Amino acid sequence: MDDEIVFMVRGKTRAVCQQYVDRLCMLLGARQASLPSDGTGRGWVARAVLRPAAGDSEPGQQ
Repeated sequence: MDDEIVFMVRGKTRAVCQQYVDRLCMLLGARQASLPSDGTGRGWVARAVLRPAAGDSEPGQQ
């Protein structure tokens, strides 16, 4: 199975949303999965994903 851990960032402006998704990616080694969008009706939203390295187990499964 090819599971992904997904993070969502929400901001009041596109610039703020992008700033925080960039920071999240830098700190966690994630990659941006979507550009900021205001289509949800509640500010700007962007996503980032983190795939566990091969052989890593998810928390609580050790």
